[in-house]
Amino acid sequence: MDIGVVLQCTPPASRVVELARVAETHGFSHVWTFDSHLLWQEPYVIYSQILAVTRKVVVGPMVTNPATRDWTVTASTFATLNEMFGNRTICGIGRGDSAVRTLGGRPSNLATLRESIGVIRELGNGRPVSLGDTTVRLPWAADSRLPVWVAGYGPRALDLTGEVADGFILQLADPDIAAWTIARVRAAAERAGRDPSEVKICVAAPAYITDGTEAALKHAREQCRWFGGMVGNHVADIVARYGADAAIPAALTDYIAGRQGYDYNQHGRAGNTHAEFVPDAIVDRFCVLGTPDDHLARLHELESLGVDQFAVYLQHDAKTSTLDAYGESVLPRLAHPVTATTTE
Repeated sequence: MDIGVVLQCTPPASRVVELARVAETHGFSHVWTFDSHLLWQEPYVIYSQILAVTRKVVVGPMVTNPATRDWTVTASTFATLNEMFGNRTICGIGRGDSAVRTLGGRPSNLATLRESIGVIRELGNGRPVSLGDTTVRLPWAADSRLPVWVAGYGPRALDLTGEVADGFILQLADPDIAAWTIARVRAAAERAGRDPSEVKICVAAPAYITDGTEAALKHAREQCRWFGGMVGNHVADIVARYGADAAIPAALTDYIAGRQGYDYNQHGRAGNTHAEFVPDAIVDRFCVLGTPDDHLARLHELESLGVDQFAVYLQHDAKTSTLDAYGESVLPRLAHPVTATTTE
């Protein structure tokens, strides 16, 4: 299993670049960022600097959207980075949330998302694509390679992912919900005549290493409670569209009953006052908290479900120590499990 990291482009940009560099030294495979240009700095500018100071990590947004970014410009940006630094980019995309809503807009519909995936991927891989009555291509991008991974929770979004995406991004680490979403994506891929195993699976969630004490776990929960609020914001849209009784796990929908609005000025921020409705049990299920052994147990469980990458959301007060702890106590043991031996 690969381990990635998800950063916010919070000033100073040099700090974001440094966290990415440190992540690579510890063996992280991917550096993802939020893509909300009003809330944080422009990620694509920062990607060029990350790629310049690293050798192997793959960079991309978790996630961009079809509404605030011109599809052809998005593809050209990735292809340019690939030409400059080798094929080390990836495009995570969804219907749109904070980047769209902070402008007073609404998320794109699934038909638009599907069309944008095709345009971005074809152009980003040096192939021609039709835009209305016009066929366009990036004539200088023949060697560019760009996978497109899709983020979603609802049934139709999961079906779309299985039908057309190179990978699936699930933004929570609950094994039961992961099992349901992965099964739905794979079933859709099979119906579309694809090999389901070719759709890569990424689970992304906050991770916080503790010393095993109850006080440390309580602090970790408070630092990560914002994530349940962010997920709840997406879930509220799903419930509005499908109803609470739709074929969606109750574990994903029940907890939002106490939700009262959402302030995007606190989006993705520890201490978000609009996440107070999120109970401890949801924080524990959606995030990965505890000792290195606790993290390894959850990661192995996710891996057994077919997860190819776990991406660590690093929006809390222990950014560097989390990277260090994963590099020293999690990644080496994940790659080379230690088995007990006995002697007679």
